[in-house]
Amino acid sequence: MMKYLFIPLVLICFSSFAQQEELIKYVKPIIGTDRMGHTYPGATVPFGAVQLSPETDTIPYEVNGKYNKEVYKYCAGYQYQDKTIVGFSHTHFSGTGHSDLGDFLIMPTTGTLQTNPGTAANPESGFRSGFSHANEVAEPDYYKVKLDKYNILAELTATTRVGFHQYTFPASDHAHIILDAVYGIYNYPDKNVWTFIRVENDTLVTGYRQTTGWARTRTVYFAMAFSRRIEDYGFQNNSKKEVYKGFWGKFDQNRNFPEIAGTQIKAWFDFSTAEGDKIKIKFALSPVSTANAIENLLAETPGWDFNEVKKNGQALWEKELQKIVVSADTATKENFYTSMYHAFINPTVYMDVNGEYRGLDQNTHHAAGFTNYTTFSLWDTHRALHPLFNIIQPKRNSDMINSMLAHYDQSAQKMLPVWSNSANENWCMIGYHSVSVIADAVVKGITGFDAERALMASTLTAEHSNYGGLEYYIRLGYVPEDKSSSSVSKTLEYAYDDWCILQMADKLHREGIAHHFTQRSENFWSVHDASSGFMRPRMSDGTFKKDFDVLNTDEPGFIEGNAWNYSFYIPHRPTELIQMMGGQKRFVAHLDSLFTMQLPDSFFAQTEDITRDGIIGNYVHGNEPSHHIPYLYNWADAAWKTQEHVRMILKKMYRPTPDGLSGNDDCGQMSAWYIFSAMGFYPVCPGSDQYALGSPAINGAVLHLENGNNFTIKVQNQGDKNVYVQKVTLNGQTLDRNYITHTEITNSGELVFYMSNKPHKDK
Repeated sequence: MMKYLFIPLVLICFSSFAQQEELIKYVKPIIGTDRMGHTYPGATVPFGAVQLSPETDTIPYEVNGKYNKEVYKYCAGYQYQDKTIVGFSHTHFSGTGHSDLGDFLIMPTTGTLQTNPGTAANPESGFRSGFSHANEVAEPDYYKVKLDKYNILAELTATTRVGFHQYTFPASDHAHIILDAVYGIYNYPDKNVWTFIRVENDTLVTGYRQTTGWARTRTVYFAMAFSRRIEDYGFQNNSKKEVYKGFWGKFDQNRNFPEIAGTQIKAWFDFSTAEGDKIKIKFALSPVSTANAIENLLAETPGWDFNEVKKNGQALWEKELQKIVVSADTATKENFYTSMYHAFINPTVYMDVNGEYRGLDQNTHHAAGFTNYTTFSLWDTHRALHPLFNIIQPKRNSDMINSMLAHYDQSAQKMLPVWSNSANENWCMIGYHSVSVIADAVVKGITGFDAERALMASTLTAEHSNYGGLEYYIRLGYVPEDKSSSSVSKTLEYAYDDWCILQMADKLHREGIAHHFTQRSENFWSVHDASSGFMRPRMSDGTFKKDFDVLNTDEPGFIEGNAWNYSFYIPHRPTELIQMMGGQKRFVAHLDSLFTMQLPDSFFAQTEDITRDGIIGNYVHGNEPSHHIPYLYNWADAAWKTQEHVRMILKKMYRPTPDGLSGNDDCGQMSAWYIFSAMGFYPVCPGSDQYALGSPAINGAVLHLENGNNFTIKVQNQGDKNVYVQKVTLNGQTLDRNYITHTEITNSGELVFYMSNKPHKDK
């Protein structure tokens, strides 16, 4: 373990911490996107159900019956390099590798009505409009852009459940608001199961849309209120011919008829405008009913003052960002607070103002005593995002765990969520990492949920034999590749999750459960091939798979990684990992080579989520299984190499530019890594109360905690070249270890790093 050598250094002043500073100015929601374009600008409040954002193209999911690889770029609907905007929709995922959503596209236009968006190559063929980044502004909970084709200024803001549009029109006798209920992200034939739109009166429209996709049964209700009277309206129904559709043919449903239903529905609402007229729209969502959507609308946006809604939303962001106040140069602050912005987008609120929400059983439930959340990308976010919440958002994280337990209660399989969204389990990725989130909270003393019940749900989830090769894992101690794919990744992640159950059981004094999962947590040994030194796919007959390539990220046995990266995935047993690799000296050399070797493009050509931008040597920072790896040097008496590599990664992989993130942000995980690492510590193993020390990239910080305490970080002699830690003190006492504990943070105190340009090499 690391020993710190005391070297007296000149102190710097931290009086600026006492000054209140507006932090939202450092957030760069447009230029802070990832290099795959999977984050978006737009209007949303922290953890908001509405995430209102521009869409820049309409890429089909399939071309000639085959998957269209170009659609992957549009997971969030927005691509910075695109030249046109097709409208503004109300739901998005932030930084996910695959997608859904894009509900209820709105587009303001003038002139001859066009109901087709057209193409990027020929924008005049449809209602899309060109735009310029010079006329585009993005701030937390505010987006503005000029639609050049129509000379319309579009502005967006939002509350938790309501998207607020403000469109400033030129003089026109033919001004239109198009509501496109056909559009969707990752769109394909038959994605829209059913759509219903109803004109309630001359200012209010309601309806719903049911889609199938990543969430196979997802229903979203809406209430759409206009600031002025609708003068004329119509519908376009391009639904497939129905075998039997009753006797609706007696009506002209396309013009000024108050309701329409089908699978492919578009609506338009006509107005006459003078120069500078503003048409405002409040668009509320609900998972339960149009009545609840109206209630949400009235509760959250009772008036029509756009600037007031914007001001209130930005005040919510300022409140959240103030939970960590950092001292740093401008570029570092932009990286830091853009990361906090991304970290506070997901999970999202999934209930109405009256507490009702749609459950996994597709029935209406009431959240009693907690806020119900959805959008749990747990394979990603269990690593750092939820541990971050346990420090600065413990009440929210407790509510998220209650939401997971509600999911468990409503699950036909009686399992905790794997990747859940909008009352659906989509089963994306592997492991059962709800267990990690829950264990981390239990071990760290987070309250507000039933820990005993959570332990029961965790153990039963881990015993569910028909999930992901668990039948074989339980019986053989590993997942065999000939029975279940991604077998090595599954085995390693199950072993870690089982260790998390062990930690919960120990905390709650359940010795029988602890003993059972102690044995299972050691199952990583079962896939270690001593002859190669790597984790290796194993077959059901006990033999290792032949024709094994340790570099290929598309190799059987692994998912979104290769044997090199996954062989370091034993976060709960780093000491045994070092022994497995031949001791500290050989381990450090092996770890060094991960960062310095060259990984040819051919080894990740077939893996969408891994790109050259996210790779350093063979270390894949752009994907989550590697995120703990730079900190493993701490366990091999080479903490200076952790410090060196962390600072290198922070500088190389995070920038306040159009391609600022090195890979998918994955609902905040990539950003949470930055937040922790920039402050100088990281949760290598959630489920433990320890945070491994690294090398801070800031001058200092104050964490304002929910319990009323403050935790202060100071960095002496900070600089681009001063990446090495010579000494750390906690509350004035020199640390003789390379970690701090959760209690040491939450009990208040002062952590001071003393930096140098020369490493202190442990002996």
